[in-house]
Parts: sequence; C-alpha cells; structure tokens
Amino acid sequence: MPPASSSHWRKPAVLPITPSPPRIAMQSPDPHLPHALSSGPEGADAPAGPVRVIAVASGKGGVGKTSVSVNLATALVNAGQRTLLLDTDLGLANVDVMLGLTPTFTLADVFADRCELRDTVIECPNGLMIVPAASGKRHMTELQPSQHVGLVHAFSELDLDLDVMVVDNAAGIADGVLTFCQAAQDVIVVVCDEPASVTDAYALIKVLSRERGVSRVQVLANQVQDHREGKQLFEKLERVSARFLDVTLNYLGAIPRDEWLRRAVQRQEAVVDVFPSAPSSVAFRDIARRSRQWQSPSGARGHVEFFLERLVAPAATRGAAA
Repeated sequence: MPPASSSHWRKPAVLPITPSPPRIAMQSPDPHLPHALSSGPEGADAPAGPVRVIAVASGKGGVGKTSVSVNLATALVNAGQRTLLLDTDLGLANVDVMLGLTPTFTLADVFADRCELRDTVIECPNGLMIVPAASGKRHMTELQPSQHVGLVHAFSELDLDLDVMVVDNAAGIADGVLTFCQAAQDVIVVVCDEPASVTDAYALIKVLSRERGVSRVQVLANQVQDHREGKQLFEKLERVSARFLDVTLNYLGAIPRDEWLRRAVQRQEAVVDVFPSAPSSVAFRDIARRSRQWQSPSGARGHVEFFLERLVAPAATRGAAA
C-alpha cells in the first residue's frame, strides 16, 4: 500500500513584500554589480534574531543534492520553521524544475538589472519560499568572486521574517560554492556510495577547511541501503579527513534508496509532502529535527556571511547587557 499522498500543489505566486521607507543602500563590493542586487528592500527593521543558514553541497553531481535541499527545506517548513530555499547553482539551476515551478524572475534577472532580489521570491502553497536561479545561462557561471560576495550581502537587505535558509549549491569546488558555504553557519556535504563521490567530497571538505576556514561539516549519506551502509560511508570519509585535515565531521544520517522518492521526483513534488510515510520522508524529517538541535549562531565569525546584520545585532545586544 503506497504512503499517503497529498493533493497536488497549486501554481505558486510571487511573494508580496510591502515596500518600505528608503534607507541607506548597502555598498556593493563590486562597482559593476547591479543596483538591484547591491540593495534590497530598503527600510524596515530586520526581523529579530539570527537566521540559521544551511548550505547543501557535494563534491560531484548526481548524488541527489538538490533533492536533499528541497526535501530538507520542506520538512523544516512542515515543522513550523519559516524557511527560504535559495538555488545558487547559477548556470544549471533545477530547484524550480524539481518542484514544477515557472519563475517570473530568477537571479539572472537580478544581475541583468531587470528586477530586485525581492522580486524573485516565490511562495509555495505549503509556505516554503524559494529564490530560483537560472538554467542555461553560461554568463552566470562566470561571475567574479566579488559578485558572489555581493549576492551574500544582498540577503542582509532582504526583509523576510525567516528562521532558516537552505542554500542549494552547485556541485564541485568553484568559487561560488566555496563562498556560499563559507557564508553559511552550517554545511551539509552529500555523498553516495561511489568512489568518485567519496573522493570528490573529501576534496570539497579539504578546500573548505584550508581555504575558507570551515571547521565543521555535516555529512549526509544518500541513496544507501540502510543506516549501516550510510555509517560505513561516513567512516571512510572521516578516516582520511581526520588524518590530513583540521576539520570536524559529524554524521547527519542517511537517506535510503526509495521508489517513492523517485515517484515524487517524477511528479515534481517533495516526497515529504506527497508521500509522507515513505522511508525517505521519515529520514528527511529526522534530519530536519537534528538540524534544529544544532547550536544556534552566536554572532558573526568575522568574514562574509548571509544575514550578517541579524547575527551582529543580537551579539551586540548581549555585549551591552553584559
């Protein structure tokens, strides 16, 4: 008997965001960055409290990273977390395809100065908010490092009331991937039981540790038979990392091979919504629960970060109180 299925999603709409009084625009680190990206909705006080930012990455493609991002974000929404899913696979985006969306604007339109960042936000019927990237736009894969940093800074100006942002990265170790992972509070590296996946995951973790100062990585085993196989996969990666790298790896869990997950992908829906009792849905809900138990950000780490202002403000308040 198949797992319970939800009704099909209605067409999502662009999220209405009320314009607010003008304030000083953020200075872009790149003078050639479009104004629409260097400053977001201006004015209203930022929502109180830091935003948990989780970057999902992988050493190689084809390991199910975007499926993890979509279902983790959806599970967080279902658990009552106000969640934004950001697609930063800037040239080969597929979050919108996985959820059957047809965006009016994408990040490519922001960089082309056709809209502002807030205009790209889509709200799905279940409450998940999405910022889509573009697919088949080669120039989006050739952005300068300062433009990646500019995109990170632009989110500090996006006055959405959020608890969590999930960042779906491109595969590999390109500058954008490294910057977006560096700017997050937590990084999840997705790995499957293939030699190339393990080797490339190690390469990604090595570069994040040595070049970007990332000291903690959550490892998620995907497309495995069971938790035992997932744990063995993690231990392979941990052994070599412990020997050569100054980084802490945590085992986040495993997503089993699941026919219901494949069917959900075909239906362009999140498996946690359409087949909530499927084995993969149970696993995604468990991972969402674990992620909510991670220690909250205690303030800015001193380098580029998403929602920097919302990290600095609570830290300053605590300092003043002391």
